[in-house]
Amino acid sequence: MAQAKISAKASEGAQQQHQQQQQQSGGQLRGRFYRSTSMADRSSRLLENLDQLELRVEAFRDAASAMEQEKETLLEMIHNIQNSQDMRHISEGEREELNLTANRLMGRTLTVEVSVETIRNAQQQESLLHATKMIDEIVNKLLDDLEDAKIRLMSLYGACTSDVPAGPIDQKFQSVVIGCAIEDQKKIKRRLETLLRNLENSEKSITLLEHQKSSVRQSCNSKRD
Repeated sequence: MAQAKISAKASEGAQQQHQQQQQQSGGQLRGRFYRSTSMADRSSRLLENLDQLELRVEAFRDAASAMEQEKETLLEMIHNIQNSQDMRHISEGEREELNLTANRLMGRTLTVEVSVETIRNAQQQESLLHATKMIDEIVNKLLDDLEDAKIRLMSLYGACTSDVPAGPIDQKFQSVVIGCAIEDQKKIKRRLETLLRNLENSEKSITLLEHQKSSVRQSCNSKRD
């Protein structure tokens, strides 16, 4: 009888222990499940934050690029004023004063340093160097033949634009530019636009100067007659 009671208690204890183990095991599983859900939520929130930051980073780079362009535009405008025909037709004292102001503005503009680095692979770096070299070769010969340099620059520019070009396209330059990074392609196009504008302004200045010389000669001839 006593032995039977002992056996019953031992069996009851084993059953209780088994139930406790099952409860602990279930708790651990539930704990792991809850932790997994929490990790997924955190990962989702972090990914969403990074996506938002990526948009801000791109907007930041775009704003910096716009500032780079604005700096280039300001310097070009100041330079054009200093070399304009109007500056040649004012008194020496006024021209000196205006040049001082222009130099001051140029100096203040140059104090602003804005640089957006472009990430390039080896091929894109090589393409950029090649494209820059092709442009520089034309620029270095500007004074030798202004009209030929303008035609060649226009053919390079035609290779960079999606619009229908007014003249021939430099196919070799186009293949080089296609190998450049997108940001570099935009900068190359802007540089060519600036060069062509400067050439156009130079031609206008030369034409105006020749017209003035012709008028002076005609006036002198009239006086002689």
